[in-house]
Amino acid sequence: MKKQLDARFNLYIAAGGLLLIVVLMAYYALASVSTAKTTQYIYIDNDDTQDSVAAKIQPFSSSAGFASLNMLFRLNNYGKHIRTGRYAIEPSDGAITVYRRLKSGQQTSISLTIPEVRTMDRLAAYLSHKLMLDSATIADALYSEETCQQLGYDTCTISAMFVPNTYDVYWNMSVDELLARMQKEHDRFWQGDREAKAAQMQLTPIEVATLASIIDEETANNAEKPMIAGMYLNRLQQGMPLQADPTIKFALKQFELKRIYNKLLTTDSPYNTYRNTGLPPGPIKIASIKGIDAVLNHVNHDYLYMCAKEDFSGTHNFARTYQEHLKNAAKYTKALNQRGIR
Repeated sequence: MKKQLDARFNLYIAAGGLLLIVVLMAYYALASVSTAKTTQYIYIDNDDTQDSVAAKIQPFSSSAGFASLNMLFRLNNYGKHIRTGRYAIEPSDGAITVYRRLKSGQQTSISLTIPEVRTMDRLAAYLSHKLMLDSATIADALYSEETCQQLGYDTCTISAMFVPNTYDVYWNMSVDELLARMQKEHDRFWQGDREAKAAQMQLTPIEVATLASIIDEETANNAEKPMIAGMYLNRLQQGMPLQADPTIKFALKQFELKRIYNKLLTTDSPYNTYRNTGLPPGPIKIASIKGIDAVLNHVNHDYLYMCAKEDFSGTHNFARTYQEHLKNAAKYTKALNQRGIR
């Protein structure tokens, strides 16, 4: 009888110990990893190791949650299964949840806003701060004739593919995935009314974006853009040079210029719209949506000239004749001189 009691007692002790182990394991496995009250994000790139991923999580981790996560890392050899990306760690996430998310690559997207930059170098630099890609990789693609041609552009017109909207993308997307996504968004943006209006004007989306980019640089006043668009379209229809000062700045890559002197108008460049008729080879910036829609919905009038107003309001005086334009230009030049703007 005593032996039976001893056996039962030992069995109860063993069962109790096993239960305690199970409870402790459950506690550690289900314990929240993060001590933060808000969602935390970690970014895992190609250089990360098991230890470096853990190091990124530890600063906002609870001791129990981090210990359990670290144990899962080591038991499952996570170092051989690292997947790049941006991962969210919620305040309520336990170690098992976090581990499974990291191992399976269940990353969280980011909101990527395409900026209205003037050059592809600047776009590459901007995107490299938002994505896992480095600026050289992005720039190489944007300046590659082969890559641009595959997308239906060349290195002068590739900026027309980018529509300055905000998109949900994955932080670790490849440059090919990025460009394919931008092409898809471009096509979606143009399909329908915009494409029909451009065709009616006998302009391609690239040509519309090119003209819109000039208008964007002429004024930040969106209400005036359809008026400027109408003036430039009048010039194109009559075979007159656009004579747009922003194209001189682009040709010289001197965007800080406040005055365009006559000596600069002889700049030898296909972007110099004083020397060349028609549109330049491509956009001089990523055109804004307001600029594009201003071209497509331009005001019909008979103005052929414009000059910045002497009150520096950012708007323009329009003229039908060159003589009238000279009077407007004289007023603006006088205002520049009075303010000492060179």
